[in-house]
Amino acid sequence: MLIEHRGRRPVVPDSAYVAPSAVLCGAVTLGERARVLHGAVLTAEDGEVRVGADVVVMENALVRGRARHPAVIGDAVLVGPHAHINGATIEDEVFVATGASVFPGAVVGAGSEVRINGVVQVNSVLPPGTVVPIGWIAAGAPAQLFSPDRHDELWEVQRELDFPGTVYGVSRGTSMREIMARQADHFGAHLDDRHIEEPRGGEPHADEPRAATPPSGS
Repeated sequence: MLIEHRGRRPVVPDSAYVAPSAVLCGAVTLGERARVLHGAVLTAEDGEVRVGADVVVMENALVRGRARHPAVIGDAVLVGPHAHINGATIEDEVFVATGASVFPGAVVGAGSEVRINGVVQVNSVLPPGTVVPIGWIAAGAPAQLFSPDRHDELWEVQRELDFPGTVYGVSRGTSMREIMARQADHFGAHLDDRHIEEPRGGEPHADEPRAATPPSGS
């Protein structure tokens, strides 16, 4: 499914494949021979998503582009099922395994592996060829690797990376009520989204807005 968002439409070359149940929303550009499998979502909120050649985004993965942090994926990258790439740069020939998460401002260097359920924290830089073990966390620039049981040591690095400022644009300690009011406004831009007729390739045409109500009895 292709969706126009904030006046921008996905660009899908004829050599690419987007599964019928996948979603490309807004300023998403796929490279040659890219494959987006069932249930995956590539959404350019107020920033771009750019995907290189020979990339496979597997089932139910999420790639999100942001204004200050576009999502940029290089060539020959695998994004595994249920992986989450949010406003990060993934360089060439990277393996992002099932359930892995890469947060805004992060850079995963060429040839790296983020293994199952691994995490690359906000504003962290993973040097080329680094392996994040299963369930481990990479934090810092350059990144240090932490096992999940080293929470106190991780926090000493993580708190300086400014997760709330990077992700939500607020200072630490801001109430969830304020954060979520801002988030509701931000994602409210989707109320004006429009479905695009053609599932892939060419110059698609927008149909009626998604909010259109079907005829009674249909």
